[in-house]
Amino acid sequence: QVQLVESGGGLVQAGGSLRLSCAASGTFSPRPMGWFRQAPGKEREFVAAISRLGGTIYYADSVKGRFTVSRDNTKNTVYLQMDSLIPEDTAVYYCAAKVGTTSQQASQYESWGQGTQVTVSS
Repeated sequence: QVQLVESGGGLVQAGGSLRLSCAASGTFSPRPMGWFRQAPGKEREFVAAISRLGGTIYYADSVKGRFTVSRDNTKNTVYLQMDSLIPEDTAVYYCAAKVGTTSQQASQYESWGQGTQVTVSS
């Protein structure tokens, strides 16, 4: 069983930056990891995903060029660097882990964190 804990969310002005972290514990070997977000009244959407060793990375079109996903397997931690934030990025951000191949589909992820709130003011 994998436990995931996100941190690093907060309130930031448009144009600012935040770095989210997702720390994994429990029975854990490097797995594909994903970041998703859910804004009020909207469905959860894919943000970014990274393969076990970081060789394959996917981004949603809405964040490409602004967000960077990375991982440090020595620390069992995945990061999401968010730059040039805009109000539309406001959401609860979740990290998730899965077995097998890297995916952009939330339904394929088995383990989820509790989420961290990101609020971007205009």
